[in-house]
Amino acid sequence: MQPHPNVQAVQRALDDAGARNGSGEASLVRLLPEAVHTAAAAAGALGVAVGAIANSLVFDADDAPLLVLTSGAHRVDTVGLAATLGVTHLRRATPEFVKRHTGQVIGGVAPVGHPAPLRTVVDTALAGYDEVWAAGGVPRAVFPTTYAELLRITTGAPAEVA
Repeated sequence: MQPHPNVQAVQRALDDAGARNGSGEASLVRLLPEAVHTAAAAAGALGVAVGAIANSLVFDADDAPLLVLTSGAHRVDTVGLAATLGVTHLRRATPEFVKRHTGQVIGGVAPVGHPAPLRTVVDTALAGYDEVWAAGGVPRAVFPTTYAELLRITTGAPAEVA
């Protein structure tokens, strides 16, 4: 059975970027037995700390998409992040907005594999983990990587987001 096209797009993006996991090996998308829609569920399925889950949250930042990769242990402080980024309006995006800009659905949005690159911010709290896990394009797909790799493969900016 062929993987979902979103999973294929994410794996292709990881391969093209030469993305690595915490052991220095190639990052590979892995399918879990069932969908994980929360950081806690993903952490439980993987046997890792919830803070090692890199949640991919899409925001509407003055009508432009902003991808925030935040530690699963945090909630994004939208007021503080908006001030840091110089954005007037920063709000959670609608499911339609997310799908239009990422090609993926909420709960499975990956840091990469989108139709076009997104402005990205990466939570500095993720630096505290040797390996972090991110969504792989659908709610049951994940891949291992590192904080440094997330910054590199997304061309993201480090920021305190909580």
